[in-house]
Amino acid sequence: MLNCTSDDSPVESETPDAANYFPPLDSEEWATVSPASVNWDIDKLQVLEDFLIEENTKSFMVLVQGRIVVERYFNGHNATETWPWNSAGKTLVTAITGIAQQKGMLDIDQRASDYLGTQWTSMPLEKEDGITPYHLLTMTSGINDESNWVTKANLTYLADAGDRWSYHNVFQKLIDVVQASSREDFRSYFRQQLEDTMGMDGFWNFGPIFTIYHSDTRSMARFGLLALHMGKWGEEQVVDTSFFNESVTASQDLNASYGYMWWLNGKSSYRVPGSQNVFQGPLVPNAPDDMYAAMGFNEQRIYVIPSRDMVIVRMGEGSNLGNSNFAVSGFDNAFWERMAAVMD
Repeated sequence: MLNCTSDDSPVESETPDAANYFPPLDSEEWATVSPASVNWDIDKLQVLEDFLIEENTKSFMVLVQGRIVVERYFNGHNATETWPWNSAGKTLVTAITGIAQQKGMLDIDQRASDYLGTQWTSMPLEKEDGITPYHLLTMTSGINDESNWVTKANLTYLADAGDRWSYHNVFQKLIDVVQASSREDFRSYFRQQLEDTMGMDGFWNFGPIFTIYHSDTRSMARFGLLALHMGKWGEEQVVDTSFFNESVTASQDLNASYGYMWWLNGKSSYRVPGSQNVFQGPLVPNAPDDMYAAMGFNEQRIYVIPSRDMVIVRMGEGSNLGNSNFAVSGFDNAFWERMAAVMD
């Protein structure tokens, strides 16, 4: 039997067509609405839950207008347990970069060397000087992508900045850019400017290959709600509207389905990590065209659907439908086939 919230007893609060809602920062309370109140097919919802269990899901949460419609935990996971976001956490780095820029601490169109110092790569200096934070945000730095180890020795020249789209862990250098420009420890700056503003509870784990954020499911959903409102939380514009709009808009001509580390649906073509092939059609055909998503290895997902006023979070141990990519996989289209049946 499908249960709608973590305590198995959803409390109906405001009606789903009421004004948009943001959960309190200092409380576990979170307004809920029933699936029936948003006209969902309960039988199809059970089919979706069965699918999620089969696909190694740890947690699943759906917000409509900020209110919880479904919150489920599987395979021993619970509401307080943390889980890695993997590459979905890249969007957190995007957000904090935008905050630092709006505070006048950095400019994404300046040389990255202005913040990192010269010779932060092993590229010829004139090639390194062409790289900006914008190129790091859009995966167009031109740095060799043969190794995901973000060490100076591995940051070698492959193409001029802006000429090649290639998914790479070099985005982590943005963390150094933010830290240098803010003159504050990145974890501290991130906590003050983003986590505390939304009531998130998580932590960063830094490493030479992967820098990964961990949190509980509701913290992930809080960030999704910020994304739904284009950087706004309650009455506060946490991330500048124009920057957030840029983040979820095609950011370059090389991959129409990529913004500032957000994946974009509904475009005419897309590229995926580890390949220079261009695939025709939308990223996730079964999903709404206006969806943008934070996507991480093992199918960590935040799906944001403005036309539905909806945020969906999925955490898990991968999927039988997944692949070695750190982004879109067979899971996404199979999930959205079932999710569309629930909603329509």
